[in-house]
Order: sequence, then structure tokens, then C-alpha cells
Amino acid sequence: MKKKIIITCLFVTLFLIVFGCINKLKGSESKEVVFDQTKNWILLNKEDATKTGTIYSWEFEKGNPIEYMVQVVFEKDFPINAKSATITMDDQEAVDALNQSYKTYNGQLIAEFKKTIKFSKMGKHVFTIDTDTDFKQIRIIPHYKNPLGSGQYHEQWLKMHESPEKQAALKWFKEAKFGMFIHWGLYSQAGGMWKGTRINDAPFEGPKVAEWLMHAFQIPRAEYAELAKTFNPDKSFAENIAKLAKKAGMKYVVITSKHHDGFSLFDSKVSNYDMVDATPYKADAVKELYDACLSEGLDFGVYYSHGNDWNDGGDGNYANVKKVNDSLGVFTHDSGKNLWDPSPNSHADYFKTKAMPQVKELINLLPKLRLIWFDGEGLINEDQSFQFYKLVYDTNPNVLVNRRVGWDFGDYLDAGDNKIPSADETIDKYWETCGTTNNSWGYKVYDTDWKSTQELLYYFVDILSKGGNYLLNIGPDGKGNVPEASANGLIEMGDWIATNKEAVYGTSRWKIANEGQVETLLDGTGHRASKGFKRSFTTSDFWFTAKENKVYAISLVPASNKILIRSLNKTNGEVKNVRVLGSDKEVEWKQTELGLEVNLNGIKSNKNGFVIETSL
Repeated sequence: MKKKIIITCLFVTLFLIVFGCINKLKGSESKEVVFDQTKNWILLNKEDATKTGTIYSWEFEKGNPIEYMVQVVFEKDFPINAKSATITMDDQEAVDALNQSYKTYNGQLIAEFKKTIKFSKMGKHVFTIDTDTDFKQIRIIPHYKNPLGSGQYHEQWLKMHESPEKQAALKWFKEAKFGMFIHWGLYSQAGGMWKGTRINDAPFEGPKVAEWLMHAFQIPRAEYAELAKTFNPDKSFAENIAKLAKKAGMKYVVITSKHHDGFSLFDSKVSNYDMVDATPYKADAVKELYDACLSEGLDFGVYYSHGNDWNDGGDGNYANVKKVNDSLGVFTHDSGKNLWDPSPNSHADYFKTKAMPQVKELINLLPKLRLIWFDGEGLINEDQSFQFYKLVYDTNPNVLVNRRVGWDFGDYLDAGDNKIPSADETIDKYWETCGTTNNSWGYKVYDTDWKSTQELLYYFVDILSKGGNYLLNIGPDGKGNVPEASANGLIEMGDWIATNKEAVYGTSRWKIANEGQVETLLDGTGHRASKGFKRSFTTSDFWFTAKENKVYAISLVPASNKILIRSLNKTNGEVKNVRVLGSDKEVEWKQTELGLEVNLNGIKSNKNGFVIETSL
């Protein structure tokens, strides 16, 4: 009996040990916690406020320099007497009606202000709300365009970003300054039209640029794919475009290897929806352009839509994200997802079976690839964005990754489509503006609102003076032909750059960006399309770039007799030498407390302006 008890005890002990080990293992396996986005919210409880009459105020130190939404939280019942309220934060103010916007998982009701606020400085902030309506709490939450991550990958990302390979690539990028963007694909054949209707008259909401054709008309996947059967460009397209980029003075070319429609311009082994398998062209268009660009001495990059894929990406993770956001009382933007005819696979499966394999294919196909321009990141999560960045680094650490990989994991920023930041803005990474020569990215047969050479040069020198790059787009037609007006504008820019290249390549921002008229900011594709461009230029307008001990003053009007460059006064450095780029003729000059006086009598210059080089 005693022996049986001992044996039983041993079995029980063994069971407990094994059970304990299993539980310990399970515990370690389930340690990963899903990121809670509410940790980045600023919650201001009513009872913690300082109250003066109907004004409630709070002081706090939290806040990233991004856009935030302001929400007023109510208990289970929305107040019958809810009126408008006024909020202020620092020097910002908004007035809005307190209408119910959302309901949370625990029954709380939310009224959201339409106007966003932005934290423009670090340190203490004061927030106030003026209302006589009873409320429970104020929520200040990141705008859906500015998600804030958990920070769990930051150290890993930083180590890769600061590697010698990445920094060498960034050095090249900062010196290159000017690149060509190419939006080209199946949509190029349609030219912004579908069954006789212009995309601007399409029945569904969303961008009305030509490459969004499938989304604007909500074309079923199978019907849209029929375009591939007739996509057969001219065999000379690659050589022609590479030569045009060279003439324009561009240093790199970036093409849409796969846009949101999901069609690939390269030969993919993980999808038959590509240039080789689905079209009569039967050749790898990306590889052909890559070879043509290298032969012209141009560097090469690819655009890849990783977040949006209307053919294979399901609903773009929309339903999953919306379910969580609805429970929290947060808006979910569809971010250009396919909600009309989504593929049957999940978005997560698309990442594993198409997007990540194709990115790796591109890097291996193009060994001298300089950058990947990701896009469509809208609803991808922090882990997925990091995995894309890491995949690129592990495959080729010399390849740069842009901001739109998502969650602040890019090597450099973009200011936005056809957007140029103000000279006063503080930007914490090197940046680029991508822009168009008319008002569409892909080919739109009826969009003839071409930007003049002077307008394009203005955007270019404005960007240069603020220390960025300009990625200027062309939209070839279905045959690969670049619209003549677009090509001519680029060639004229190239003539100007050829004369003034020393003020362009390898330059950086000087302590003063420009003088003369107040800057005319480019604020998006739609902004330029609706407002046009009305700015004129005078002999008093200058933009500045710098390189070593030289400062360049850029004018966009032909040389006149005498000019005064006020920023180059004695306070900002002693001028040792002055010359006009592109001219061998000596000029008379004098530096005073007022500025640099230069006599340009007899100097011939480009009709689009000239550049004064000063040695300090």
C-alpha cells in the first residue's frame, strides 16, 4: 500500500511539473499583446478641469506634431439641450454643434468636431471647451491619416535606417534633387474615360485622377482585367522615356510597377495578372525601362501599391478595422479599398502570397534598384509596415523606402501629392514632393491644363530652397507615348537646369529660403486643378540654395540691368566673388548693409530666369 502511495505521488508530481511547463510555454507563446491604439489618446476628464463659468480648461504636456480629432464624450443618453461648443488649444479655435457622431461598445455617445487641431510645439498645452452642455470627458485622438504606433519596432528600424548602406543611399538621394515619376498601366488605354463617360463624371466618390478608373466606376475585377488583352505598347517606350528624363535634367526614374488596380508591369512568378502573362506585349516593361535608364546614366526606383490591390487584396482589411473602430467611436476611412467586388481571399493572405513576394521579386530583378515608393498604406497595421521595411532591408540594404510604407518606417518623407511645405515648417526627415505636369497622374485624354515651364520651375526652385527633392510625373498613353505638351515642358526645364545645374544638384537649404513675394503654396492635386496658377514674378523675387561656401540666388525672370538681393547683405556673410551661371562675362557688384547689388547689363539669360552664384 505504501509503495502504491509513493508511485501515485510520483505520478501526481510528474503531472504537475509537465502541466506547469505546458502552462509556462503557453504563457510565453501568448505574451504578444495586440497594440492598443487608445494608448495614444489624450483623455481629459471633466472632474479634472479648472472651471470658470462655462469654460473648462486642462493643462498637459502630451502631444505629437500631427493632426488630432477632438471628441466630446457623453454618458448613455445624449443631452436633449446639446448646443454648440467652442474649443481652443494654444492658438487654435473651433466652433461646432454638439451632434451625436458615434456610439462606443460600452454605450457612451460621442460628438466629434469637424475641424482638426495640431500640436505645433513640444511642451505644455492648454485645452479649453466653452459649453453649458453636460459632458463626461474630452478625447483628443490622432486623425486617421496620422496613426501613432506602439514604438515596439523603433529600435530595430533605427538600426537599419542608420546603417552605412542606408545613409549612403540617402546621401545619393539628397544630391539627386530631381526625378521622373511615371504612372502607367492598364488604365492608360482608357485615358480617363469608361464607356463614354469621363472619370470626373463618375458616379462614385473618390479621386478622379485617371489611374483610379476602376475605383471611380466600381468596375468588376473580371471586366477591368479585359483591358490587359489589348495592352500592347510600342517597343520603343522605354528608350524614349529614359532619353526624355535625361533631357529634363532628372537623375532618377520611378515607375508604377503595380498600382492600386493590382496589375503588374513586370514578370511576376506569384501572379499571372502581369505584363508577360496577361498582355500581347509578352515582355517585362519594368526591366526594359530599368535597362534603358541605366544606359542613360539614370538611377531607378519602383512604385508599388502594397496596401491597395483591387484585384487580389480582398477588402483591404476594411471590415476588420471598422469593427474595432466602431466599438471605440472612431471614424474608419475606406482609403480607396475595393468594397464593390473584393477578391475572396483576405488582405492578410494577399500580403503573404502576393505583395511581399512581389516586392522581393522586384529587388532581385533589379540589382541596382535605388528606392521603393510604397503607397496605399491606409489600413495596414504597424507590424505589416515594419515587415515590408525589413524585407527590403534584408534583401538589399541599399534600397531606400519612402514614408508610405506606413507607421513612420520610411527612410524619407513625402510632403503629399502636389504639396509643398511652408518654409516655416519643421520636418524631421529628408523629404520629397511628387507632382504632376497637368492635373492627373495617369493619362487623361481630355486634361489639357498643362502647367507652364515657369510654373513647374517655380515649384522646383521653391522645393530646392526648402531642402527637398521634386519627383515630377508623366502619364504616358496606352502605347507608352508621353503627351507632347508634357514632354516639351520637361525639356525646357532641362535647358534651364543644364545652365544652372550647380545651383541644383548636391545643394541644401540656406538659412534663408526666399525673399520677395509671400510663397504660393501648392496644396494638393485638386487645389491646383480648381484654383489654377496666377502668380507672377518680379526682379525682387529670389530663392536660395547652398553648397559648401557658395550661396545661389535664383530668379525666374530674365536678367535686367541692376538687381538687389537683400538677403545677401553683410550681416549674412561677406561676399568674395559673384558670377552669373552660364555666363563668362564678369559682372559689377557691390555688397552693402542693404544687400548685394549686381549690374547685369549685357548679360544674356534664359527666358525663365538666371542664377547668381556668390562665394562667401
